[in-house]
Amino acid sequence: MKNKIILFVSFVAGIFLLSACLKDEVGDYWTDGVAGKMYATVVNYTLQQKALQPVAGDVPISFMVNIATDALPTEDITLTLAVDAAAVTQYNADHATSFKTFPTASVISASIVIPKGTRNATAQAKVWGAETLNACDKYMTAFSIVSAKTASGKSVTIAGNMKSYLVSLPISNPYAADYAMGVGYRIRPGNATEMVSAGTVETFSTVDCKTVKKNGFGNYTAFDIMIEVTTNTVVVGGTTCYKVIATPVDSNGASVGGMFTTWTGDATLKPADLTINYYNPVTKVFILNCYYTSSAGDRIMYEVLTRK
Repeated sequence: MKNKIILFVSFVAGIFLLSACLKDEVGDYWTDGVAGKMYATVVNYTLQQKALQPVAGDVPISFMVNIATDALPTEDITLTLAVDAAAVTQYNADHATSFKTFPTASVISASIVIPKGTRNATAQAKVWGAETLNACDKYMTAFSIVSAKTASGKSVTIAGNMKSYLVSLPISNPYAADYAMGVGYRIRPGNATEMVSAGTVETFSTVDCKTVKKNGFGNYTAFDIMIEVTTNTVVVGGTTCYKVIATPVDSNGASVGGMFTTWTGDATLKPADLTINYYNPVTKVFILNCYYTSSAGDRIMYEVLTRK
C-alpha cells in the first residue's frame, strides 16, 4: 500500500502492529521509504464517544499516545498536549457535523515523557460542568499533540491527521431516573378515589434530550405518559420551575388524553399550591395532573413524584 508506514505500539501484553496513512505538519504525505523516521501520533485518532451524566464533578478521560518508528527510540521523547478547539472546527468542516466545543476541558498530563526503549504512554485529561449545559446540544472536545521533542532537543514530526484524540460528549437526559410517589391517585367519574401507595417507585426513561416516558397513569398501567420539560417557566414558592407538556399515550404512542390547565382532583386532597404540570429543578419534583378519555368521561390523575 502506497503512503503506508508501520506503527509499533507496545502494550503490557505484547507488541502490536498498526498501519495507517500519515500526513505531516504541512500537509504532504510521506512516502513508503520512512526507515529511521519517527512520528508522534494518538493511537485512537478516530472519533470516540463518552456519555456524560448531567451532574457536577470531573469526568476523567484517558488515551494513548505513540511514537511510530521502525526501531525503538534511543532517547526519551517529551510530548506536549493541549485542548484543541480548532480540531473540533476542522472535524465539523470535514464531516458536515455541528458539534459544539465542550466549554470546560483540560489536559492533566500536559507534558508526557515516553521513555527511551518504548513507544507509547497513556495521557490523562478531564471534562466537567455537564450539569450546566443543554442536553439537546451536541458537544465534542479534542486533545492534541502540539509538540514532540527528543531529550537532545530534536523535533519529532507530528502526524497531522493522527495528532488528536477526538471525543463526542453526549449529555444524558437529566430527568431520566426513578421517582418516589408522594401523593398519587386516579379518579374514575362516579367512583371512589383510587390512591397510589406513598413511596411507590416509578421509572422515567429517556425519549430524547428533553422528554421522558413513565409507565402508568396513577395506578393504571395500560397507558404511558410522555413528559416534555419545556423552557417555559413558572415560579412556585419562590423557585423558578419549568412547565411540562404531559401527554398520556397508548402502546402505539398515540395520544389518549392530555393535561389539565387548572388543578383538577379530589377536593379532600386539595394541595396548598394549585400549580400543576411542572418540574422543580431544585427539589427534583414533578407535579402532574392529567386525564385520559373514555366513554364514561375523563379519568383524572394527580401525582407528586420526587427523584430518588
